[in-house]
This record gives sequence, C-alpha cells and structure tokens, in this order.
Amino acid sequence: VPNGVVDIAVSDEREAARVARWYLSYFQGRVKDWSCADQRLLRHAVPENRMRAYDMRALVTTLADTGSMLEIRKGFGLGMITALIRIEGRPMGIVANNPLHLGGAIDSDAADKAARFMQLCDAHDIPLLYLCDTPGNMVGPEAEKTALVRHCGRAYVVGANVTVPTFMVITRKAYGLGAQAMGGGNLMIGAFCISWPTGEFGGMGLEGKIKLGHQRQLAAIQDPAERLALYEKLVAAEYERGKALNVGSLYEVDDVIDPAETRKWIIAGLRAMPPAPKREGKKRGWVDAW
Repeated sequence: VPNGVVDIAVSDEREAARVARWYLSYFQGRVKDWSCADQRLLRHAVPENRMRAYDMRALVTTLADTGSMLEIRKGFGLGMITALIRIEGRPMGIVANNPLHLGGAIDSDAADKAARFMQLCDAHDIPLLYLCDTPGNMVGPEAEKTALVRHCGRAYVVGANVTVPTFMVITRKAYGLGAQAMGGGNLMIGAFCISWPTGEFGGMGLEGKIKLGHQRQLAAIQDPAERLALYEKLVAAEYERGKALNVGSLYEVDDVIDPAETRKWIIAGLRAMPPAPKREGKKRGWVDAW
C-alpha cells in the first residue's frame, strides 16, 4: 500500500468482491439514483484563516454524490488524492491536492500517482475534475534526489494530452508549476477554470518570493523588528494582489464563484461536452502499471 502497488486495501475476500464490483461500476456509465449533501456546507470547507489546513477528503465527500467516493492508492503519494466519484450519477475522476501533507506540495510520488490516474480516466472516457490547493512542486536537495523534475514533468505531459473533458476548481493555493500540473499542464485548456473566494495566486509561494526578491533590501535593515515589519508588509501586499477576486477581474480564471455553486458548474460543463465516441477498440493501448 505505501509504495503504490495496491490500489485499494481490503480486509477479506468478501470485501474484495464488493469493492471490485464498486470499482468496475464507474466504467459502466451513469446511474439514475443519486443524492448529495447540502452544498452550502462547502462555504465552510476551507477555513477563512489561510494559515489553517483542512480536510480535502471531507470536501470531496460533500461535493460528490453521497457515498460515491472511491479513493485509489490512498496510502501512496500522500500529497495527492485520486478518487472516482459521481456527480448526478455521472462518473468522474478527482485529482486533488492534500493540504494536510506538505501543505499540498507535489512530490515525485504524488506526481506519478496523478499521472497514472489521469491515464486511467482518459482510457475509459471518464471526465476529470482537478481540485487545486498547492504551493507548487516540492523543492530542496532531498526532493531533487528523487528525480523530481522527471516525475513532475510526467504529470504535465499526461495532463496536456488527455482528451476527456477536464474541469479545474481552485479552493485555495494555485502557485507556480504545481498549479499548472493541477490544470492538466495549462489553466486555459480545460472546459473551465474557476476559483472559490479563498483562492490565492502567484508564480511561487509568496513568502519565498519576498525573501528572494527583496533579499538585499531586507538585509540592509539592521533593526530586526523593522526588518520583520517590512517583510510582513510586502507579503501582505502580495497576498492582496493575488486574491481570487483580484485575479478574476483580470480574466486569469473564468470566474470566482460561491462554493455552493460548484456542482452546478460541473453539471453544466458535463452537459456542454459532446458524448464520448463509440469505440470498437481501446482508446489507449495501455495504462501505465506504475
């Protein structure tokens, strides 16, 4: 389970048979009977205090049809959540950052997990929904030892070449190349890219941007209290510029929406897409085993 060999761990053969039938059901089309939670709960899914983490799985459970979330490879690539869900009975694949692990940063395992899941959904004509809350790709010598650029590059290449409908919802952080990976390689190629009011945008983590971009200016200040005050002022200004409502006014996202309206956007997007073509053979020759 921790190394990604097992998709879903179960306790016995009876449960294995039940989960296998559940897993296969997503590849067999829409179901008629469904229900969902009160979508107003999504307004409180992301804390107003941007320094507080939250449970992305609980958010997905609220967004999806009741009881429809089947998570794949839960114990592997902990920074990424991949799951099959239904929206009004329609099967969809979810690729979501996990803010409870590395703050949602994308490491090598998370990138591989997302890339392989995107292939799986693409092979079976299952639309993809990206839920973005990431400070970007993981950085540092230890991350680089895992060939991070190669693994993260895989997510961009796969995401940019899937042909199923894709939708992107930014719940909080959308920074740097990590945000591009969560948009299928480009925020502009999906059916839509929308943000909740809690969305934050930037080329990189804003604290790091200030530390690097204003390094000399900050170092020239001798008084530590004065230096900290300037640093906090510069960071606050960056956050103000990068708020979703400001970014939305520049058309960098399609809209900034009430979280309670998210399902309506997804359903409208699905209805606007042409049906998957009828196939006599496989769409993809294979899906990566890893």
